[in-house]
Amino acid sequence: MKFTNFPKSPEFPPGHKWAFKKRGDGYESDVTALIRGMLEDESIREDQRLAWERWRNDYSGIRKR
Repeated sequence: MKFTNFPKSPEFPPGHKWAFKKRGDGYESDVTALIRGMLEDESIREDQRLAWERWRNDYSGIRKR
């Protein structure tokens, strides 16, 4: 996969407050609930998917001996 054209990452205004709600089971941390809530936003989910694909397929950091 060639990574030449990337869509612009989503930007949020300074002071943006993320609304998140913890699951009712009592075992979810605030951070996990926040990340789960952020990934419900389609633009963030797509941005993170592309970042993962790029990182996973980037072999420039692997040393060749």
